[in-house]
Amino acid sequence: MNDTTTNDNVMMCDLETGVCGPADATAEASGGAAELETFTFRPTKKVDLYYVTDPICSHCWALEPTLRRFLDGYGRHLEVRTVMGGLLPAWNGFADRANGIGRPADVAGHWREVGEASRMPIDGSVWRRDPLASSYPPSRVYLVLRERDPELAQRFLRAAREAVFAFDRNIADAGVLTELVDGLGLDGAAVVAEASSEAGERLLERDISLARELGVRGFPTLVFVDDDGRGVKVGGVRGLGDYVQALQGLLGEAPRTREPRPLTALLAREGRLFAKEIEVYYDVAPAELEAFVARELPAGSFRTGAVLGESYFEPVSA
Repeated sequence: MNDTTTNDNVMMCDLETGVCGPADATAEASGGAAELETFTFRPTKKVDLYYVTDPICSHCWALEPTLRRFLDGYGRHLEVRTVMGGLLPAWNGFADRANGIGRPADVAGHWREVGEASRMPIDGSVWRRDPLASSYPPSRVYLVLRERDPELAQRFLRAAREAVFAFDRNIADAGVLTELVDGLGLDGAAVVAEASSEAGERLLERDISLARELGVRGFPTLVFVDDDGRGVKVGGVRGLGDYVQALQGLLGEAPRTREPRPLTALLAREGRLFAKEIEVYYDVAPAELEAFVARELPAGSFRTGAVLGESYFEPVSA
């Protein structure tokens, strides 16, 4: 044990100066007339980011790898709000002519194309076997959860997207939604019932109105707004550089970035990552992924699987 004492850990309160702190600080303050200490401090500039999306938006699923990297890397500059835009109220009157979609079965082929192009796996068979009637039920569940805990709501949104895109489940079904919420440690039946109430409907109406006010016409759209109300709207699936450029334009300076978190921490937080997500997050070439994972994750700490030829990785619980 070292009994040596330094001024750094000796605390004093000086009656003359009114300063309580390390001994050298009180001595410095008592050395002369009171002065105002001047210094330079630059608080981190921030902008509001509205991510307008929908649980069954296939291009939003394709954006997940890049969006995660952007938010983790530049989150210190962002106040993020995820907004439900209401992609599919019902099939009556709905059509996406640009993608040749006029009935549920038409979605399957489009989803497969998006999945193959993005390498974020999408089955799409659900549209032929058990088509979703609307995207409103999972949207309302998300919003009810957001009122309680925004982080929990994000976990639900990810679980819902994995369920519908990768594992081909109908997330408009109350039973599936209940199961997903149960998986978060909550009473799924109670949450789904609340989401189906008038209160849940009002939450969704509020988000859809906000999306309209922001001028959003498609998903995904990221809307950046600074303190002066100046905004930049970036629609569709873009590269990381486009989002950084939009942020920089409003900050007026190059944004500061954080180093990527270790793969062990990222996998523990996310619960499941597809190969494309790891490649984008760490700038790893597909051919180098297996070696990278083996180097970054302890043996026996993870398991692997595959969906439509795309690998995924999950942590093994202790």
